[in-house]
Amino acid sequence: MDLDAVAFSQRWCENWNAHDVDAVLRDFHDEVVFTSPVAAKLLPETRGVVRGKPALRRYWTTAVHRIPELRFVVEGVYQGIDTVVITYRNHNGQLVNEVLRFHDGAVIEGHGTYLVAGR
Repeated sequence: MDLDAVAFSQRWCENWNAHDVDAVLRDFHDEVVFTSPVAAKLLPETRGVVRGKPALRRYWTTAVHRIPELRFVVEGVYQGIDTVVITYRNHNGQLVNEVLRFHDGAVIEGHGTYLVAGR
């Protein structure tokens, strides 16, 4: 994978902190699949699985409107073969991992994962 994971994570974080959903989505494939327990809470009909960029835009737009204090601080960045994991703290101080799989330079699959044990 020909991607600067650190630069990507910095851009991702800046765009999120600006609440610029369209800027965040520029790095995502049109047919992205994203899973998150937060999506299940905000949009119960998704059961936590969001398919396609328009649906992801709807989910994230809903999130930034319902959580105006939303803010992230990157704690770590990990890179695999076609995967980047961004570990960050959210506005509540919770530790979260965003697991992102890339295809042809765009995120094709993503998973928001939340700490259930540990610190």
